[in-house]
Amino acid sequence: QVHLVESGGGLVQAGGSLRLSCEPSRRTFSRYAMGWFRQGPGKEREFVAAISWNGDNTYYPDSVKGRFTISRDVAKNTVYLQMDSLKPEDTAVYRCAGKQTPYSGRYYSTGDEYDYWGQGTQVTVSS
Repeated sequence: QVHLVESGGGLVQAGGSLRLSCEPSRRTFSRYAMGWFRQGPGKEREFVAAISWNGDNTYYPDSVKGRFTISRDVAKNTVYLQMDSLKPEDTAVYRCAGKQTPYSGRYYSTGDEYDYWGQGTQVTVSS
């Protein structure tokens, strides 16, 4: 069982930036495709970003493309979500997710495809 732990959330003004981190509690997730999802108050879970386990491929929905960047540091065993130009509508609980896969260049954008989830970190963007 892999447990994922997010950090880096907080309160920021519109236009500001935050960087979220996701680390496994025990084993490495070097062969795991990773993703970030969010769920705002009264909203459905929304896909935010995905990265393949080799780090070569990333994918974003239009709502965050150009503002958010997902990356992974194998040496630090950490996945990041850099969020710039934040908007009030980005307010949500952000959760990272991991999926073990044999496909090094594959990413996944659907929550049901992921095997492991973190508890989430709150991001609040004030106007």
